[in-house]
Amino acid sequence: MSQELDTSIDQGEEEIAAIREVRHRISEQFGHDPYRLVAHLIELQKEHPEKLVSAPEEEVVGKTTTE
Repeated sequence: MSQELDTSIDQGEEEIAAIREVRHRISEQFGHDPYRLVAHLIELQKEHPEKLVSAPEEEVVGKTTTE
């Protein structure tokens, strides 16, 4: 294994560790309760509807098709 590949693997592991740390801190803010987190996110959506990006129509859950 080359040193360049080792470096990229180490960098990837560091990035994953950083992401996990941020996710843990966010979870901690809501008592590790996913329902509280989702409720908070829903409130943010209501406060800032202009920031929402609609899902493509074919990806909308529960969409019925008449073919």
